[in-house]
Amino acid sequence: MSITNETELTGMQKASNAVAKTLKSMIEYAQVGMSTKELDEYGAEILQSMGANSAPALTYGFPGYTCISINNEFCHGVPHAERILQEGDLINIDVSAELDGYWADNGCSFIIGKDIHQHEKLVTASKEILQKAISNIRGGVKIADIGHLIENEAKKRGYKVIKNLGGHGVGKSLHEEPNELLNYKNRFDQRRFRKNTVVAIETFISTASTYATELSDGWTMVGDKGGFMAQHEHTILITDGSPIILTAENAFF
Repeated sequence: MSITNETELTGMQKASNAVAKTLKSMIEYAQVGMSTKELDEYGAEILQSMGANSAPALTYGFPGYTCISINNEFCHGVPHAERILQEGDLINIDVSAELDGYWADNGCSFIIGKDIHQHEKLVTASKEILQKAISNIRGGVKIADIGHLIENEAKKRGYKVIKNLGGHGVGKSLHEEPNELLNYKNRFDQRRFRKNTVVAIETFISTASTYATELSDGWTMVGDKGGFMAQHEHTILITDGSPIILTAENAFF
């Protein structure tokens, strides 16, 4: 969406704060021995306490309030009572919600307990690449150039990017134009970021795969060549200078 007045800006700030605070609280609450369903229900309580509604449940009928993906699951993982968090698990939580007609989205990969499987390097790469990508976004910058930056930064660190997942516009609905804010350079994409628009920028940094495929549950996605993936996502407002990170309350930078 385009922000045209103070009311819209305030609405986006409230929705963004709701998802960011929920994500931060879920990360702090997660611990070894907990089920992903328990973690999801905790997140739902926080969203509801702020008057926010789960976006995936509202928009797609997703069987959970948040997406929680573990280890080789890349994204859209369904919370389950029997899925128990283990020491060293690589976990991704994606929280998106609607509040008073405004929608926001954020996500974070992190490790439960001690890093016994050496995932921290991947997590750090994803976080640092997102930070660099956001710092280079402003009105007039080509969308494909940010994708090129993300892929180059991943390659420098020995990683790949997932090519069929990407960021998106957000605001008056969960997914808006511009869609397909990809993690690589699409040379046919001549679009540019526009000042005063809101987008969800996210990284998809992978150890082995370049495409994500859907499992038989119809939701969970894994890599076409296996391995692991880390994702970090912020909802941002584009300006003539540095973007305003609307979901900064998640505090993963």
